[in-house]
Amino acid sequence: MSKKIIIGVSGNIGSFSEEAANYYCRKHNIKNKKLEYLVGVDNVLNALENNKADLGIFPLENSNGGIVIETVYAMSKYIINIKDLFEIDIKMNLLVKPGTAASRIKKIISHPQALKQCRMYLKRRWKDVDLEEYVDTASAAQDLSLGKLSAVSVVIAPKICAKLYGLDLLEESIQDLKFNYTTFIAATNNVNK
Repeated sequence: MSKKIIIGVSGNIGSFSEEAANYYCRKHNIKNKKLEYLVGVDNVLNALENNKADLGIFPLENSNGGIVIETVYAMSKYIINIKDLFEIDIKMNLLVKPGTAASRIKKIISHPQALKQCRMYLKRRWKDVDLEEYVDTASAAQDLSLGKLSAVSVVIAPKICAKLYGLDLLEESIQDLKFNYTTFIAATNNVNK
C-alpha cells in the first residue's frame, strides 16, 4: 500500500480549492489522500516548506477576476516546485441564512477574488449593499451558518456550501462571465520534487 498523500488546500471544506484538489486527484488517479484545509495560500506554502503537506493546491488566476493577489504575495516568500497548472469552471452563488429575504440583505461577504468575479452583477443588482472581503468563500458560508456574521448578510460561495452549512441558495451562477475559469497550481516542496 502506498503512502497517504497529504494535500494542503487553500480553502475550507466546500471551497473551490477543495473542488480543485478533488479534480486534480481524479485526473492523476490519486486515491490514497488526505485533504488538509489550511485556509490561505501562505498556510499551504508554509505546510509544504515544513513537510506537513506533500502537495499544495491553490488558485493563481481567474479569467475574469485576474491574478489572485494573495497567491502572488505568498509565492514571493517560498521556493516551490510547480507540478501542474490546471483550470476548473467556477460558479458563484449567493447563500443566506434560511428564511432571509433578499430585501433584508445589508452586506455581501466573500473572498476578494469572488467579489471581483461578480463585480458587474453586484453593481447592477446590489448597488446599495456594502461589500466585505473575507479570508475564504467557504469560511464565510460556515461563519454565516454559525452566527459569526450578521443574519442580514449574504455570502458568495460554492453551491455545495448551502448543503454543507445549512444555508439557502438565494441566487445561482452570479459570476459576470458564463465561463469563469480559475487556474490552480499543484505544487510540492522544492526539496521533494
